[in-house]
Amino acid sequence: MAADELDFWSFVELANHRLSEEYGFQHQLATEVLLALNRASNIVTYDLEAAVHRPRGRSWSGFRLLFVTWLAGPLEAKKAAELTGMSRAAVSNLTKTLVGDGMLERTPGEHDGRSVLLSLTERGQHEMLEVFQAQNEREHEWTSVLTEAEQRILVMLLDKLITNRDQFDIRGRN
Repeated sequence: MAADELDFWSFVELANHRLSEEYGFQHQLATEVLLALNRASNIVTYDLEAAVHRPRGRSWSGFRLLFVTWLAGPLEAKKAAELTGMSRAAVSNLTKTLVGDGMLERTPGEHDGRSVLLSLTERGQHEMLEVFQAQNEREHEWTSVLTEAEQRILVMLLDKLITNRDQFDIRGRN
């Protein structure tokens, strides 16, 4: 099949065949699982950002920081980085923008003069209620193709992947 005729799944099939037959790799299903997982994540994330967040002048990263702060805050920037899966530098940069937009407040930490607590402003609280209403409707549209049982199984399987990552030398943030 010519490259211009490939779609995602025919590419995965081609990749599995070539990796196995030409290069001798043995774990094609592992490759397929992670290709599909990454593709699904990228498609859903892009859609949520394009349909919900960009029209409101926000990025996906900005939403993640606001979401975590909204539901778990006030919290230290270090904890916000951990919960969002972002670096501390990314959280710091986003915080500056969101403080400037009147969405977040930074206050000195209670235990350490170097740490800061992040919390939503009143404006941030109102925006998160509105934004999450739209996001949650879009999430429902995405997941409605699965039964409730399938959704629970998918969450269970993803949890299993995430929580068992300590069995090998994983790289990256929490």
